[in-house]
Amino acid sequence: MLRNIQIKIVLIFMVLGMLMLAFLGITFANQLQIINSEVLNGQNVSDVVIIQLEKIKIITLFTIVVFAIISIVIGAFLIKVIIAPMSKIVKHAELIASGNKSKVKYLEENKNNSGVNEITKAFGLIHDELQENLNEVSRQKKQIEAILLHMTDGIIAFNMNGEIIHINVASKKLLNIKEDENTFSDIFGRLDIDINMEKIIYLENIASTEQKIVLGEKTLNLFFAPFKNESELPGGVIVVIQDITEHVKLDTMRTEFVADVSHELKTPITSIMGYADTLLEDECDQETQRRFLERISSQAKRMAELVTDLLTLSRYDTGMVITKKSEFDLGELVKNAYDSLLFEIEKKNQKAECFVTANVPLVFADKSGIERVVINILTNAIKYTPDGGYIKIYVGFVYNDAYIKIIDNGIGIAEDEVDKVFERFYRVDKARTREMGGTGLGLSIAKEILEKNDSKINIKSELGKGTEVVIRIPTNQKNNK
Repeated sequence: MLRNIQIKIVLIFMVLGMLMLAFLGITFANQLQIINSEVLNGQNVSDVVIIQLEKIKIITLFTIVVFAIISIVIGAFLIKVIIAPMSKIVKHAELIASGNKSKVKYLEENKNNSGVNEITKAFGLIHDELQENLNEVSRQKKQIEAILLHMTDGIIAFNMNGEIIHINVASKKLLNIKEDENTFSDIFGRLDIDINMEKIIYLENIASTEQKIVLGEKTLNLFFAPFKNESELPGGVIVVIQDITEHVKLDTMRTEFVADVSHELKTPITSIMGYADTLLEDECDQETQRRFLERISSQAKRMAELVTDLLTLSRYDTGMVITKKSEFDLGELVKNAYDSLLFEIEKKNQKAECFVTANVPLVFADKSGIERVVINILTNAIKYTPDGGYIKIYVGFVYNDAYIKIIDNGIGIAEDEVDKVFERFYRVDKARTREMGGTGLGLSIAKEILEKNDSKINIKSELGKGTEVVIRIPTNQKNNK
C-alpha cells in the first residue's frame, strides 16, 4: 500500500516536470523562428536577440512560478491526505498493537478519510491477528503450566549449562530439592547415581537414560532425555521423575503372596503324602490307620478351605461377586451366629455374653456376607482367647450406623502389627496359628466383604491383654436419606 502511494507521487512530479520541459522547448523553438524571420527582414540582430531573450526569461520565470505553485498545492494535498494521517497512525501504532481503546476512537475519527482507510484497516487486521495469536500462545502456556503444576510426576528441564529452566512442584517434593539447588549437578550429584549430562546429550543411544533410586521410604524412577531448540541443535535435558513406591510394594506383595500360597499348599500336601505312603508301605493296626486317615482328612479339609478362600478373594478382586443387599435385623443375625458357635465357647469354658440394643434399626447390606464376617470375627475371638477367658458382644446404633463390638481378653496383637492383620496370609504368630487351623485369609475376606457393603472394620488391641473389634454397617434409615 505504502509503496503504491510513493510510486504515484513520483509519477505526478515526473509528468509535471516533463510538461514544463516540453513547454519551455516549444517556447524556445518559437522564439528562434521569430529571431530568424526578423533578421531576414533586415532588423538589427543584437536588438532582436535581446528582446527575445527578455521574453524567454519572462516565460521561463512564469513557468517556474507555475510549477512551484502546482508543487506546493500538490504537496499540501499530500500532507493533508497522506502524510498527516500516516503520522497519526505511527503515533497510535503502539496503542493499537497493545489493544488500547484509542484504536476504536482513532478509526472513528478517520472513517471518512479515504486516503488512509485501507492503511487503518490493515493495521487493525494485523493487530487483531497478532492479538489472537498471542492469546492462543498465552492460553496454551497456561494449560501446560496447569498440567505440569498438577502432575503427580516430576518434570525438570535444564539448559546446556545445567541450569534449571523449569521445575514443577512434584519434582521438589519427590527429590526434596532445596532452594539453593539450581543446577543438574546440585540435584543429582547428591543422589549418588551414575548419570552425566554430556553423555545424555551427545551419547543418547549409549548412555543409560533411566535410573531407579531409593530415597527414604520412596522408590523413584528417573528418565533422562535430551531436547533440541528451534535450530535443531541440542538445547538441554528434561528429566521425568515417577514415584513407583506403590508398584514396588505391589510387586513385593505379589511375590510374597505366591510364596505364601505355595507354602500353605505344600505343608498339607506333604503331610498327606507322608501319611499315605506310610499306610501303603507299612502294615498298621486299625487304630493307627484310623489316626492317619483322620490326619489326611484334616489336611485335605485345610487345603479345601484354602482353595475356597483364594477363589473368594479372586472373585472380589475381579469384581465377579454380586452383592445382594437387603434389609435385615442385625441383632438377630449376631445372636444366630453366637448360638452356632456356643458349643466351641463351652468347650473352652469361656464366658460369653451378647447384648443387643432394642432400638437398632434394620441394616441394608448383603446378609450372607455380613454373617460370614461376624462368624469369622467370633471364631478368631474364641480361638485366640484362652480357656476360661471372656468374650463380650454388643450390637447397637450410633451416628446413623449400626455397629457390632466384640471384645475378648485373648492373646492380643502388638500395636505395630494391628494394621497388618488384614494383609493376605499375615499371621501374628504363624506357628501357633497353624496349630489352631485357619488359612490366614479370613480377615482379608472380611475386609473385602465390608467394603462391598459400604461398611468399615476397626481393630484395637494390646499384646497379652485382648482385642476389640468394631464393625460399622449402614442402616436402612441412612440408605433412604
